[in-house]
Amino acid sequence: MSVNLHYEDKARAAGFSSVCGVDEAGAGPLMGPVYAAAVILPGGCEIEGLNDSKKMTEKKREALFPVICEKAVAYAIASVDEKEIDATDILSARMKAMQLAIDALQIPADYALIDGNRSTGITVPSRCVVGGDGKCADIAAASVLAKVTRDRYMRGMAQTYPQYGFEKHKGYGTAAHYAAIREYGPCPIHRPSFLKKMH
Repeated sequence: MSVNLHYEDKARAAGFSSVCGVDEAGAGPLMGPVYAAAVILPGGCEIEGLNDSKKMTEKKREALFPVICEKAVAYAIASVDEKEIDATDILSARMKAMQLAIDALQIPADYALIDGNRSTGITVPSRCVVGGDGKCADIAAASVLAKVTRDRYMRGMAQTYPQYGFEKHKGYGTAAHYAAIREYGPCPIHRPSFLKKMH
């Protein structure tokens, strides 16, 4: 297991009892919401094959999703939609989604381990862990829940808007995605602020 509970154990040793890991998915795509998840795993919890969600196949992430939900003491998933991303900016939307996920936990967290290098607006004591989804078990678990939830949303949207191929690129700016936008124009769930670079 490449991820471990080192950061969680450190936080518990410092006196925190309810430590969650938080990560988001969907900051980069040209459309759709950004999703975030917060997960509190029990001390000593090991989940076979858990890693940074980006390093796993879709099939592996889908298989781990129910395992994480079952083993977690608490978990929550939240999102901020494309309209709000455009009205504010992606960083604010990411942070809001993370805070919403923390707020939605069935058991309140008293400490949060945040993937990345920013924790602006997070209201509980927190620590940023750069590359945390590949190091910290709670963050890795959160990355899987956020990514799987967003990918499921994208597959649903692929049926509503089949011309864009969302099920393949999940909304990222691939050549095929840009070509579809040029041909059909943006759809209601595209983020206009992300399409400004297009000619």
